[in-house]
Amino acid sequence: MRKLVVLTFVSLDGVMQAPGGPEEDKSGGFAYGGWTVPYFDEFANEVMNRQMSGPFDLLLGRRTYDIFASYWPAHNDPSDIIGSGINRAKKYVASHSPQSFRWENSFLLSGDVADEVRKLKAGNGPMLQVHGSGNLVQTLIQHDLVDEFWLKTFPLTLGPGKRLFAEGTRPAAFELIGSQVSPRGVVIASYRRAGDVKPGSFAD
Repeated sequence: MRKLVVLTFVSLDGVMQAPGGPEEDKSGGFAYGGWTVPYFDEFANEVMNRQMSGPFDLLLGRRTYDIFASYWPAHNDPSDIIGSGINRAKKYVASHSPQSFRWENSFLLSGDVADEVRKLKAGNGPMLQVHGSGNLVQTLIQHDLVDEFWLKTFPLTLGPGKRLFAEGTRPAAFELIGSQVSPRGVVIASYRRAGDVKPGSFAD
């Protein structure tokens, strides 16, 4: 069984939209694209390098795939851990319409996305990493397909924007498997799926 991991930059109020640049995703009038940049330092870069140093394949929504495909094929420096890993990985792209891809090792997931992801997870291969892909992440959460969340929580609030845990989030328990805090206050924490929510009472 392949592990599926969601790697996400998120604000204190849960927004994950357009962390990398002003033009990344302005839908809904989002005005704060690139909000992670002032907090990103060598510490955070080392964490990303470590998390993306092992073998992995990518599972992406179409918008995130297009962003990656417009940048990473032209930045394939073998000494760049992140870039070489992304270019080497198989890219599975969830889309409701027929697509043709020029970026090597790109494959379309059509039909029922949840069923297609279940098939991927049941097969052989390295972990599946999900970056960005806000709409796809909602589908994965709703169908309980995420094994781990590797979150970087930044010390700011953004108000309106696409959220990591939006409508349709199912009740689920997780366990913390690792945490660090960067010098600029970014909380880096990883959580593993751990069964169902177990309510209790302080009155017992």
